[in-house]
Amino acid sequence: MFNGIIYNQGIVKSINKGTRYVTGSLVLEISSNIKFKESDVGESVCCNGVCLTLIRIKKKSFLFYLSKETLARSNFKHVKLGNIINLEKSLQHGSKISGHYVQGHVDTTAKIKKIKIIDKSWIVRLSLNNKKLYNYLIDKASISINGVSLTISKVSKNYFEITIIPHTLRLTNLRNLKLNDVVNVELDIFSKYILKISK
Repeated sequence: MFNGIIYNQGIVKSINKGTRYVTGSLVLEISSNIKFKESDVGESVCCNGVCLTLIRIKKKSFLFYLSKETLARSNFKHVKLGNIINLEKSLQHGSKISGHYVQGHVDTTAKIKKIKIIDKSWIVRLSLNNKKLYNYLIDKASISINGVSLTISKVSKNYFEITIIPHTLRLTNLRNLKLNDVVNVELDIFSKYILKISK
């Protein structure tokens, strides 16, 4: 479990086929200043909003396993060397929750349709890849975009909008977004469960 508050980033150093694992999987090497101990191997780390398993610690980089399901559901299918990745360690008991509960279970991806800058903040319009999930979007509800806890500012039939403040832009890879980029989306866990129960 994570909270979508990003303080660390990493850079994709290598992308390798996971020969020891299921065919079609990948092992991603990310260089970062984030600190891990050997005892952290096997732990979950939120990478661009995706819960990945830390499988090895090197001197200045870390290796993560990506399954076929993860690649099919997330924007990691488009990952390239040099990409900047948002990183968040899993929450510890007693940790302060500043964002919202993020599981790292990506529901779908979304494409950037429009970026408008107002007073150094960005208003970003996105279109969901899975159109059925618009039913789960609610004005002022929380949403995770590339692992960043954000608030939905507008919902329409074919798009939704978020507002990204300068502080968030400074600390995350959202500052690199361009038109037609694809981002990972995790819907608010409570909205999903409540809608499921109400049916």
